[in-house]
Amino acid sequence: MLTLLPGGRIQVAVEAVDGRKGIDSLAGVVRSVLKGDPMSGDLFVFRTRRADKLKILAWMGDGFALYLRRLEKGTFAFPTAVEASVPVTPTQLAMILGGLDPAKARERRRYKSPS
Repeated sequence: MLTLLPGGRIQVAVEAVDGRKGIDSLAGVVRSVLKGDPMSGDLFVFRTRRADKLKILAWMGDGFALYLRRLEKGTFAFPTAVEASVPVTPTQLAMILGGLDPAKARERRRYKSPS
């Protein structure tokens, strides 16, 4: 089960990575390219060059978990940015995992309490 530790963020790597990379190699990418700590409790999301597969590296408190998602048709829509990674919300991550493009989604106005 994919869980986000309290205080954890979701970081999406903008550049594609080699799909053969495992836990140790992706943790190295987090340290060197994304300038982050792979054991921080954040989720780190990577895509392959063809963008039909993505991997999520997660620290579970006592070890790493690596999740793989592959689309049979189509590609994942990843955000573009100048930075090495982009923070996303859990809702945006769910859209990416579902094959939707968060950039094209339109948030509808909702009531907000004045307090």
